[in-house]
Amino acid sequence: MSRKRITTAVAVAAAVALSLAACGGPKAKPGGGTSEGGATPEANAAVDKVFSPSDKKGGTLRMAVTEKWDSPDPGDTYYGLSWNLVRNYVRPLMTFKAVPGAEGGKPVPDLAEAPGVPSDGAKTWTYKIRKGVKYEDGTEVTSKDVKYAVARSLDKATLPNGPTYFNDFLLDVPEGFSVYKDKELAGVAKAIETPDANTIVFHLKKPFSSFDYFAQLPSTAPVPQAKDTGAKYKLHPVSTGPYKFDTYDDNKGFDLVRNENYDASTDPDSGRKALPDKITIAYNVEGTDIDNRLIAGDLDVDIAGTGVQPETQAKVLADPKLKAHTDNVPAPRLNFTVLNTEVAPLDNIHCRKAILYAADHEGYQRAYGGPVGGDIATNLMPPAVNGSQKFDDYGFEADKNGNVEKAKDELKQCNQPNGFAVNIAFRGDRNKEKAVAETLQQSLKKAGITLTTKPYPTGDYTKLYAGKPDFAKANKLGLIVYSWGADWNDGFGFLQQIVDSRTIRTTGGNTNLGIRIPEVDQLVDKAMSETDETKRNGYWVDVDKKVMEQAGALPGIWAKGLLYRPDTLANVFTNSGQNMYDYAAIGLK
Repeated sequence: MSRKRITTAVAVAAAVALSLAACGGPKAKPGGGTSEGGATPEANAAVDKVFSPSDKKGGTLRMAVTEKWDSPDPGDTYYGLSWNLVRNYVRPLMTFKAVPGAEGGKPVPDLAEAPGVPSDGAKTWTYKIRKGVKYEDGTEVTSKDVKYAVARSLDKATLPNGPTYFNDFLLDVPEGFSVYKDKELAGVAKAIETPDANTIVFHLKKPFSSFDYFAQLPSTAPVPQAKDTGAKYKLHPVSTGPYKFDTYDDNKGFDLVRNENYDASTDPDSGRKALPDKITIAYNVEGTDIDNRLIAGDLDVDIAGTGVQPETQAKVLADPKLKAHTDNVPAPRLNFTVLNTEVAPLDNIHCRKAILYAADHEGYQRAYGGPVGGDIATNLMPPAVNGSQKFDDYGFEADKNGNVEKAKDELKQCNQPNGFAVNIAFRGDRNKEKAVAETLQQSLKKAGITLTTKPYPTGDYTKLYAGKPDFAKANKLGLIVYSWGADWNDGFGFLQQIVDSRTIRTTGGNTNLGIRIPEVDQLVDKAMSETDETKRNGYWVDVDKKVMEQAGALPGIWAKGLLYRPDTLANVFTNSGQNMYDYAAIGLK
């Protein structure tokens, strides 16, 4: 593990197991049989369909993760697991509906009464706030609270982790704007208007026809200005959802309990079930321990949602009873490695191409568990992204284990005939990313490229380390292992935040970890201004091709996750909005 000793993780796991042994419904038998409620376990029974349908309330849903993520603060988070979970304790303007399959990838009204109403050629968007929605203290939510929430998320020095969509699109927001300096919010006066307590109007500097996707971002969930504590707000975000924070420990995790001021009658569209009485999230639990506890029925959900560890995968796939409890979930997600052009000699395209040719693509796939973990990626956009196109300009599928001769030829062209040395960064608590780094270390060595592995903590990976340009450059992080899932399922929702160089900010918290290609930025603008969907999709394919042509990244695999579904769970399913179990609908037997 990265920052914590293994003994700490084991102690946390043991404590959680003991304290929760009586919670969450009956324990499952390892490997199951027929689960309580009559649903017979079978493989992929919860992929885009409901396994063990239920409306039963009660129990404690026990979740765990290998290390804390960026933040539970809805205005400062960019992890898929977090966007999934946050819907339990806050309500953004729009949300992905908690239903299985493709319908779960469509934004529906949440805090808003209806989808946004565009005007001025889609440069202005108006939303009406539902009346009667209350915070956990009983005070009613107003449009000013939504304005403040979006405004605070613009401060990337204080809240560096969330996406930059509002920074990039809102009208006339001054550089360096911060609600903690501009308490009257004068800097967003042109960008966001609140003509009355139930109306909010967003003004954009350029048209964007899919603004409802922006409106489903967690950062649109209301925040009362008087209770905002800046970077410490994560300790207790003020709830508008069915759950509220009970306890929070930055090392151990947090608990959610029912919010007595949540009124389900104000929430007719989201599909939230709010079935458990309590949700517990344990941090810093070792990955294989999470898997073993899932199999034993002492834990309900691995909140990361990316699948069991490779060693567990082999065990469950070899045992028909265990395999019956798995869901192999395809996702619009790419596991890949960025080639940071700020680090010499990767400022030379031929040095970057040498890495692409030398890489062991089958080894990259093996790090994620083989074909069950995903397909070898030949370009960026996964097949699950609408409008994507597969191409293989470097012959990754033909040369699954790399092509050393082509790599050496590229090294000659970049004046590094004997190779070079550079560092590779990865999240230290993620065994699969560690395996990627080690695989690349071995395969690139054959061409003369020496990699030194550099593990960093997940919670601050993009904030302080790999996603902070000055740190990455100073520490020669030339290769940066990463994983990216679509914010929503089209070219913009997948590509823009990882390839547009204009999203890179010096303060850290970046999701573009080093791709700086002017032609890509120009193609992004063309795609965003194109109203014809077919033509727009074509531009996104052109973006993908240009990044590959310039060797901006090494695609690894188009991901699948092998999730383990204990017999303790009810009403469990995946959808194209979450690409893991939907945490707003899941319950217990």
